[in-house]
Amino acid sequence: MPPEKLLLLILVATPGVLFLSLGLLWLLGGAIPERAMSRLTKGVYALLTIVVGMIAWQMWQTDTPSIHVSLGNWFTVGHYGFPLSLLIDRLSLPIVGITVVLTGIVGAFSVRYLHRDPGFHRFFLQLHLFSFGALLIFTANSLDLLIAGWELVGITSVLLIGFFQYRPDPVRNALRVFGIYRIADLNLLLAVFLAHHWFGTASWDAMFSGEWPGHVSNLNDNAVSVIAVLLVFAASGKSSQGPFCGWLPRAMEGPTPSSAIFYGAISVHAGAYLLLRVEPIIRSSWFATGLVIFIGLTTAVLGTLVHRTCADAKTSLAYASQTQLGLIFAEIGLGWTTLAIIHIIGHAMVRTLQFLRAPSMLHDHHRLHAAAGGHLAPTGAQYDSFLPKYVQLWLYRFALGRGFYDSIVDRFVIAPVLCVARFLAIFDLQGTTPPRGNPDV
Repeated sequence: MPPEKLLLLILVATPGVLFLSLGLLWLLGGAIPERAMSRLTKGVYALLTIVVGMIAWQMWQTDTPSIHVSLGNWFTVGHYGFPLSLLIDRLSLPIVGITVVLTGIVGAFSVRYLHRDPGFHRFFLQLHLFSFGALLIFTANSLDLLIAGWELVGITSVLLIGFFQYRPDPVRNALRVFGIYRIADLNLLLAVFLAHHWFGTASWDAMFSGEWPGHVSNLNDNAVSVIAVLLVFAASGKSSQGPFCGWLPRAMEGPTPSSAIFYGAISVHAGAYLLLRVEPIIRSSWFATGLVIFIGLTTAVLGTLVHRTCADAKTSLAYASQTQLGLIFAEIGLGWTTLAIIHIIGHAMVRTLQFLRAPSMLHDHHRLHAAAGGHLAPTGAQYDSFLPKYVQLWLYRFALGRGFYDSIVDRFVIAPVLCVARFLAIFDLQGTTPPRGNPDV
């Protein structure tokens, strides 16, 4: 195997092997001391950063636009095979690099943040599993393999939202996020099914011709539009955009390091990456293109309004992330792919720093507020100063209620589903209740 392909395989597999090794040790009753876990995490991600640098150097030296690694099929059923094929190119390389670097930084920060916490080892297990899933997403050479990484990132996200499981709110919010993920992920599953039905495959090489971004292979416009719209909604669910914009503030129940790496840096950008990867399909459908721009801009406006009324730092940062992701979606819809990639990298770095130093930021703000004599002007006050007073008040109420998103979903989505569930429960296990006073039945 050529050295660059071996390096790519090492890059993706290392976090997965680390997770399996530590998980097996934990199940067997063993435990790694915190200092050893710290050194192991720092060493692994420092090594992976070097590996990414070596891959980039090899691609630049040999003028190679992409590297492919094919490991055959995981399984085959009839004409369908689940391919284990990896790809790194000019789209995935910078995002893989920032994933490895920021995961290492967050891992080093978490050692002190979670010092002597009962969930210390559980957190690092989930961090390594997340890293493996994220690298699978960004290096998958097909929608099939991308789903595997997509689900690993999703389940680790839910587990870390409910990390402090002894309190009811984290568990309740984790279940809510899990339900929203499931609804959004159905769109991705349908898109993969239709890609196999119409394309005959879901691999990038067969769907697109040429290097990224490439062009869509021969397919009728209706098929392209259906797949494109499904992928737009799947990406919106992962990036908390449009109809799925309500889950991101709930995710702030998790530890601050997981909020930084998931909802400031990597996980929330997976949806934008998916749109960039299938950009030829989005571009081929005017409806999907308009939908991406509309979802991005409307979510950016909502996030900006709500961000300015949040009373806590993490929720404020969550809506700020939502706003920037909306702008990234709009950039992708407008065809500004290079700008979108730069925006993703810059936003991931800045937002990670802001999440990690949120307590220090509050301390700095209080010092600045005291030094200014308590007369700091509110941020963003100039944006609505030209509006009539009653409009400003209406926007403030709208933002304070966070767009009334949760109330709308509870009343028009969750309540009908619960009514149907209660009705069906009447017929569940009917006639199987044992009679009273007869414990043997």
